Amino acid sequence: MGGDAWFRLGDRDLAVHIERSTRLDQGETLSKVTQDLCKAFGLDYCILPPTNDRIRTIVETNIGIMEFQEYFVRNRCEPVVTDLRYEGAKKARLLPDISSALLNPDLQSVIISPSNPFLSIAPILAIPDFQKQLANCRVPRVAVSPMVGARAFKGPTAKIMGELGYEISSFTVASYYSSNLIDGIIIDTGDADLVPRIEKLGIRTYVTDTLMKSFDEKKRLAAEAIQFAKSLGD
Repeated sequence: MGGDAWFRLGDRDLAVHIERSTRLDQGETLSKVTQDLCKAFGLDYCILPPTNDRIRTIVETNIGIMEFQEYFVRNRCEPVVTDLRYEGAKKARLLPDISSALLNPDLQSVIISPSNPFLSIAPILAIPDFQKQLANCRVPRVAVSPMVGARAFKGPTAKIMGELGYEISSFTVASYYSSNLIDGIIIDTGDADLVPRIEKLGIRTYVTDTLMKSFDEKKRLAAEAIQFAKSLGD
C-alpha cells in the first residue's frame, strides 16, 4: 500500500497494533484496551501498563537520535548507544490499579523480570510515583538478572551496557536498581563469584541456573523467585 515496510511484523501483530491505535485515537485508555485484548486472547492474567500517559523511549546514538523502534527494528540495534531518555515519564501518572496493588496488605512480593534494564524496565522506573512507591514498598522486592556472565539472555542488553561504560555483568544490573529499589537479585550459577560484591551493595543474592530453555525451566525459575522473595520477608 506504499507505506513504510521496515517495521517487520506478522499480520496478527499488525492487526493488534491497528486495533489498539484506532481505539486510543477514539479516546480509550491504554489500560482498558490492554484488558480487552487480554480477554480476546483468552488470558486470565491481569496485565497492565504502568500509566495511561504517553512515554517514549528515545535512543541517542553515534548516528543520531531515534525512537526505540527505529533503533531496535529498523537499525537492528547496530548503532552505538550514547544515552537514553524517557520522554513524558516525569509527568506520567501511575495507574491507580498499580498503586493500589503496591499498597495492598495482601501483596507478598514484587519481582522484576529478567528484561533489559535500560530499554524495558527503566521507562517504568522513570515514572516518579512508581519509583517512590517501589522504594517505600514494605514487601520483598526481587530482580532476576538477564545476564549470564557477560552475555544477556537475548537482545542488546550487554551491548548497551558496554557502550554506556558499564561493566558487562549482573553486578551492573544489581547496582543499576540499587538497594533502594530491590532487596535481592537472582543471578546465574556461573556468576557466583559476584555474590560478595553484590551483597556489599546491601542486596541479597540467590544463585541458580537462570538460562530458561524450556517451559518447565521457566516455571522452575519463577517458583524459585517467589520462594527467594518469601525468604527475604521471613
